Amino acid sequence: MNHATALSPPRRLRADAARNQQRIIAAARELFADHGLEITLDDVAERAGVGVGTVYRRFANKKELITEVFEQSISEFAEAADAAYSHADPWFGLVEFFEYACRHMAMNRGFSEVMLELEDDMERFVVVRDRIKPTVMAIVERARQAGVLAPGIEPSDFFALIHMVDGIAEFARPVNPDVWQRYMAIVLNGVRAEGTPPQQLLVPPLNDTEVEQAKGACAGRKR
Repeated sequence: MNHATALSPPRRLRADAARNQQRIIAAARELFADHGLEITLDDVAERAGVGVGTVYRRFANKKELITEVFEQSISEFAEAADAAYSHADPWFGLVEFFEYACRHMAMNRGFSEVMLELEDDMERFVVVRDRIKPTVMAIVERARQAGVLAPGIEPSDFFALIHMVDGIAEFARPVNPDVWQRYMAIVLNGVRAEGTPPQQLLVPPLNDTEVEQAKGACAGRKR
């Protein structure tokens, strides 16, 4: 028997399975970001271009897939925090991470929903908090020691500020998905010390029509 020939098919299958898993996860990330957690595994299979059975072989249920996608997002958050802490300039390092966090939350509806759900799962919520919080606090503390933050600003303020910007993004997403950038800049200008470079307001505010449309969309989601 030719053992090399006999063993080659399983290797190809393993490679195919690995590629399928990555396609499934990538599809799930896109769908969660765009539509939140209400999507189905059938939706994921269609977006990934695989059969539903393939999805179920990799993930027994949607919760397992959500967990996998969420863990990848947290790893990326941790990497972004490490990079920001290593930035040569304490202020621009803080701005870099704050923008990353706001952009990720604003453009990823599913991530925001998972974070809210995690508050009911304290063990997992603590794991997430403990993985990222120390580095974020170090980023802010380094900026404070460099004198680029306004007096009284604490590291814990930034977790609330990120959620504030995410709140604007959620409200405006149906009519103006980019306006959160304006309020992110306003927030950063509010916490910087005198002499620290200001953020430019490059995105205009919502106009009256957009505000009314956003209010209508918000009311529709609550029905």
